[in-house]
Amino acid sequence: MPVADRVVDARGMACPGPLLEAKRGILLVPVGGVLEVISSDEETTIDVPAWAWKVGHTYLGAVRAAGAWRVFVRRNR
Repeated sequence: MPVADRVVDARGMACPGPLLEAKRGILLVPVGGVLEVISSDEETTIDVPAWAWKVGHTYLGAVRAAGAWRVFVRRNR
């Protein structure tokens, strides 16, 4: 599992809440750094990778832990 430079806790938010939090959170991560989005909404595992690819970041994967999804994105620009 990657070590995150910033963690966004979006548990309890429905789509598009976690994606919006990811968009805000990535701006606070240094280029080359990792953002972790914690979400209870499984759609986050679809939305965040699609957004990351679209805007030029790298989706590093997702794991299910303690009843939530942990989604990792590396900031590339």
